[in-house]
Amino acid sequence: MLRLFVGIGFPPELKLRLSLLCSGVDGARWVDPGNFHLTLRFIGETGEDVAADVDEALARLRARRFTLQLAGTGVFGGGDKPRSLWVGVERCPELVALRDKVEQALVRVGLTPEPRKFSPHVTLARLHRPALDGLASFLAAHAQFRADPLAVEGFSLIASFQTKAGSVYEDQADYPLPH
Repeated sequence: MLRLFVGIGFPPELKLRLSLLCSGVDGARWVDPGNFHLTLRFIGETGEDVAADVDEALARLRARRFTLQLAGTGVFGGGDKPRSLWVGVERCPELVALRDKVEQALVRVGLTPEPRKFSPHVTLARLHRPALDGLASFLAAHAQFRADPLAVEGFSLIASFQTKAGSVYEDQADYPLPH
């Protein structure tokens, strides 16, 4: 069984820029900078036969290259129980169109449709009872964060392997987008 998701990888300079944000919040378990990515669709535990069908469906998908903008920070989980800290993505119709094509391809091969609304983001940290004042200070300090525009030239099928040190991500297949 493979634990899979479809995502957009980042170049080293963007991973470095994001890693510079990763401090100053007690109760935050920061994501390893090598794992920064934008998830298009989480698939979960999958047998190799289904993974082969997913790969074939994604390889047939057609979409154009585009540019997206990472900007701002926020949290998932409201009130006094925030669960994760993230960098946001500015509105990008091409990103939503790509995600919709990925979703349609996965449903066609028999996966259950994703019930959650697509909320593009890059997870910086998982939160476990963070100091709320420190979290508020972090959000205020980084509210104006903007990375350089990211040229999206493809996406990947990625496997997540659990280790004692945390998750390790490994590309299983890459799908370039034409010009």
